[in-house]
Amino acid sequence: MEAGPRAALPRRRWPAVPTRELTAEPAAAPARIPAPWRSDPYADAVSAGRGPLFLRRTDGWMLPLDVERWCAEADPADLTVLDRCRGPVIDIGCGPGRLVTALAARGRPVLGVDVSPAAVDRTRRGGGAALCRSVFAPLPGEGRWGTALLIDGNIGIGGDPAALLGRVARLTAPGGLLIAESAGPDVGERVDERVEVRVDDGRGRTGPPFPWARVGTAALTRHARRAGWRVVERWTVSGRAFSALRR
Repeated sequence: MEAGPRAALPRRRWPAVPTRELTAEPAAAPARIPAPWRSDPYADAVSAGRGPLFLRRTDGWMLPLDVERWCAEADPADLTVLDRCRGPVIDIGCGPGRLVTALAARGRPVLGVDVSPAAVDRTRRGGGAALCRSVFAPLPGEGRWGTALLIDGNIGIGGDPAALLGRVARLTAPGGLLIAESAGPDVGERVDERVEVRVDDGRGRTGPPFPWARVGTAALTRHARRAGWRVVERWTVSGRAFSALRR
């Protein structure tokens, strides 16, 4: 159903994440940055703010990536996510940083994390705090984030939703919130696939292969329960499906 009025979420006292930690380097060396997100097709599209850009499976099927929307300001569907954020926020796979900059403009402590140097650079130029990191590397404020975001298909990071959800549970504070976007109604709520893909610019340039996942709402719920999350709300806006989960 479309998003509508909702009950006010209870106020919580979130552990503080000092501002200096938003850009502090972790003590341990970061994990190796995956090559696909350093490759020219993705970096060039993010830097230019436009596509075309696709994820291409080994069977030739291609998923269009909405680079223009990612590089624009937060849209009405995004705002339904931002309105639900509580405490300090970590945006996993922040891309060009539209959510990070929108949350920062609201005065909320927020950190974007992305493995693409071009995406992190664009986020910082927009006034947001961001680190070039894998979510599986050591990160600032572990165990203290009030809200974690997995938007724009980022539940697919690493090709293993269960492992990713377990990692996010370790990043958030007790009682913390995860807002995840799953595959939309046009794909189907039960889709649950792990695939090998490449970034493709549609003009003959591709990056190296890497694992990815697509997860519908029902599959997200199943994986989340196994990782210790419970669904507290679901909503759909403009064909995009969101779930709010708590530990």
